[in-house]
Amino acid sequence: MDVGLLEQMVKLMAANDLNTVDVRDGDKRVILKRGAMMSAAPAYAMAHHASAPMAMPSAPPAAASSGSTPAVTDETAGLIPIKSPMVGTFYAATSPDAKPLVSVGDSVDEETDVCIIEAMKVFNNIQAQVRGTIARVLVTNGQVVEFGQPLFLVKP
Repeated sequence: MDVGLLEQMVKLMAANDLNTVDVRDGDKRVILKRGAMMSAAPAYAMAHHASAPMAMPSAPPAAASSGSTPAVTDETAGLIPIKSPMVGTFYAATSPDAKPLVSVGDSVDEETDVCIIEAMKVFNNIQAQVRGTIARVLVTNGQVVEFGQPLFLVKP
């Protein structure tokens, strides 16, 4: 495992207030966790087999989020979020000069590519996994996103 890559991941976590990153490459697995109570650099563990990950202590989650997840309001009630399946950089289009894969008002189904998330220099097409119409885009092009962060809201 490349120590420089681990250091970059730790810096990404600190810069974006991430508390957990879980990366798998074949039979290798790296879990990086950091908690609000830790004063040292984020701890990391490396398991050589995915079936035997090392447990890491973690601090209890913060009571309130710092705005990374929008609060549910009347205008978002009934809308289904499309969430990021990984930590990475959000891209709305396949290239800088291309139009976005989806925009507000576009119809999507379970297999529609809605964005690309770059993680560790790998570009991953993200599918809607739901059927409906894009009601809101919650992130901007080039923004770093967290695992489970809502990216779009879809009206079923």
